[in-house]
Amino acid sequence: MRRQNIAAAGAALALGALTLTACGGSATADGKKGGGGEDAPRITISAKDGATGASINATGVKVADGKLTDVKMTEEAGGKQVAGAIAANGASWKPKEQLERGTKYRISARAEDSDGHTAAANSIFTTVTTANSFIGTYTPDNGTTVGVGMPVSFTFDKAITNQKDVQKHIKVTSSSGQQVAGHWFGAQRLDFRPEEYWKAGSKVTMKIDLDGVEGANGVHGVQHKTVTFTVGRAQVSTVDVSTQKMTVVRDGQTVKTVPVSTGSAQHPTYNGQMVISEKFVQTRMNGDTVGFGGEYDIADVPHAMRLSQSGTFIHGNYWSSPSIFGAQGTSHGCVGMRDVKGAGGDTTAKWFYDSSLVGDVVVVKNSPDKTISPDNGLNGWNMSWSQWTAGGTS
Repeated sequence: MRRQNIAAAGAALALGALTLTACGGSATADGKKGGGGEDAPRITISAKDGATGASINATGVKVADGKLTDVKMTEEAGGKQVAGAIAANGASWKPKEQLERGTKYRISARAEDSDGHTAAANSIFTTVTTANSFIGTYTPDNGTTVGVGMPVSFTFDKAITNQKDVQKHIKVTSSSGQQVAGHWFGAQRLDFRPEEYWKAGSKVTMKIDLDGVEGANGVHGVQHKTVTFTVGRAQVSTVDVSTQKMTVVRDGQTVKTVPVSTGSAQHPTYNGQMVISEKFVQTRMNGDTVGFGGEYDIADVPHAMRLSQSGTFIHGNYWSSPSIFGAQGTSHGCVGMRDVKGAGGDTTAKWFYDSSLVGDVVVVKNSPDKTISPDNGLNGWNMSWSQWTAGGTS
């Protein structure tokens, strides 16, 4: 389960021409007041009258040579009013919230200049439909603090064929100055990371400027947003299958060695660098969901943290004998730590859970299994930098 996050935001107004009607006299298209030849306010509604693919972010109103006095926007079906605000200087208006896709709207706007000349403009238009647009859900969320291994990961709701243009309109930068590159996993997933883990304490900014970008034939993006997250302290924990112990290193110092139980000989744990992508105080684990049939179904696994999409977790274990931890691999591929039922008490598993961030790295070594696939979870660190950059566009 990955947190899905749908990005929504305002954007700079994309202007389109619109023939105006001036109050108080006939008007030409250039906004000149009829009869006296004086300038009237010139109103521009970004969505042209009759448009069928208007932006859900950039739709708004601007005026030159005057100030907006009234703007009303409504849904054509039912007349529901859309909340919006005129800027303090009277030069523009925009909705307070992102518009709905595939919805017909009406905008009526009025303006006046310092000499009392007035103008009005109207537009009826339909926003871009779901069928003709794409959205990327992304992680991490704006304002979060994450571990040093956390990539920026987009999953798009449609296949992207114009990958170069889409990638070009997502900029990821770090206050650390680290170079950040993108990598495509198939047609619907794009991840970004630096060559090495993020520097602890750095700020990462993701600028999404996909509004109007063609991702595939006739399918355009609708997102425009800036997302910022913070990289916390550096914690990398290494699980050695040969000793059944995990060494937790934080900011370069070993803070604890934890006895664990990894996968059994029949179901070994993947090797490789794995990133914590989700945390659950308790969760159900059912073998049916990951291809193990009815071999297990535990309704209340404590202190569970996801390491892969295929079902690898590091979690607490209350149902096994305490003697296995630090001595024997018994799981179906997960990494277990001693715990108690109900996720209470002062246990090793609770300590590790409380000490971990989404984005922290757990490295598994000396397992008889293969290295985890880079796209199985947020685990692109298992590719060399040359492999990573070869899968991007420039």
